[in-house]
Amino acid sequence: MARAQRARIRTAGLQPAQVLAGLASLAYLVFGIVGFTRTGFADFIGHSDVTVLGISVNPLYNLGFVLLGAIGLLLTFGSGRSRVFGLLSFVAFGALFVWGLMIAGTVSTNPVSQAGNPFDLNGPDNWVHLGLAALGLVIAFLPARHKVMLPEDEEDTVVADRADSTTLVEPVPDTSRRPKHEKSPAVAREERPPGLAH
Repeated sequence: MARAQRARIRTAGLQPAQVLAGLASLAYLVFGIVGFTRTGFADFIGHSDVTVLGISVNPLYNLGFVLLGAIGLLLTFGSGRSRVFGLLSFVAFGALFVWGLMIAGTVSTNPVSQAGNPFDLNGPDNWVHLGLAALGLVIAFLPARHKVMLPEDEEDTVVADRADSTTLVEPVPDTSRRPKHEKSPAVAREERPPGLAH
C-alpha cells in the first residue's frame, strides 16, 4: 500500500523582499534625519540650497523620507507587507519623478503648477526618484522563497493498489435446496455410529 499526504507550499523564513525593504527603509530614515540636521525646521516648504548626497532637500522633503522609512520598517515584518511597502515606494517616488519632470519643464504642460514646488525638486533629483521608484517595483515583485511543508498532524490517506483491492471469496455449499428428510453428507457422517463400514 502506498501512503499519500497532501503537501502545502508555504513561504519559508526571511524573504528577499523583506531584507531589501528593511535596508531601503533604514536608508530612507537615516537620509531624512540627516536632512533635518542640515535644514532644521524653518521655512518648511521653501527653497533651500542645502543638499544631502547631492540631492537638494527642505524640511518637507526630509519629513517625507522619515515617514516612508518609519512605515517601511513597520511593514518589513511580513513578506506581503514588504511588497505593499514596495508598491507604496513605487507610487510615491514615481509621482515625485513625474512632478519633477513637470517642474523642470521636461513635460511641456504642468497641470499642478498652482501647487508650486513644496518639495524643492530640480532636474538631478528626478533621476534619483526614478531609481527609487524602480527599487520599489523590484521590492514589490521580488520572488519569494517557498518550502514544501508536509502536515504531520493530519491523518495519512491510504491509497490501495488494484492488486490489493481484490478479495478471494470461498463458495459456501447451498443446503437450502435439499428436502428436509435428506441430510447433508457431512451431517450423515457425524451421525453414523463408530465401527460401521462406510
